[in-house]
Amino acid sequence: MYPLNYFLFLQIILFLFITPGTPRIVIISYSMNYGVKKCIWTALGDITANFIQATLVIFVIGSFFSDNPNFLNIFKWVGVIYILYLAYDLYKSKPKDVSSDNISSKSLFSFFKDGFLVAGTSPKAWMFFPFIFPQFIDFNSNYIIQFLILITTYVVLDFLSLIAYAILANKLIVWLKANPKIINTISACVLITIAIIILITQQY
Repeated sequence: MYPLNYFLFLQIILFLFITPGTPRIVIISYSMNYGVKKCIWTALGDITANFIQATLVIFVIGSFFSDNPNFLNIFKWVGVIYILYLAYDLYKSKPKDVSSDNISSKSLFSFFKDGFLVAGTSPKAWMFFPFIFPQFIDFNSNYIIQFLILITTYVVLDFLSLIAYAILANKLIVWLKANPKIINTISACVLITIAIIILITQQY
């Protein structure tokens, strides 16, 4: 049995995925610094966090966040601090030539961790999963099957959109070789801007 308004759900998440947010800014920068293959691990970290968030909301905490908004504030501050750390890390990093045989000192687990933490501490995600995601499930029917359909759709499309961003960004490397710090500086500024916007607009 399909979830309620499945095609509306598709439209909402596709809009979320094509809108450049923190995970996509990180993916763009990592693609240009380390190559598309390393970004796969960041994308896997992102969708792993989202899967855990959705599972907790539907099967464990339910309406906990709506009754305890202070916990969303905690996630907001943790997320902002980590975004600022990533901005600093990106600004200080030196872009790699992905066509060379240079091996980045950044481990695969570190790429996975960055994707996991960016998604896992995102107030936007913690708003989507408790307040929007359950609206598409009929809890009077077989909601486990509905959950599996929704979350599979979400993580597959999220993963594909992240990799699409990585591939697109990677294509711009030739243009950026003359000024290798451009993308890092721009990305760091965008991340700082996102952190400021989150602080100002996300009030719980």
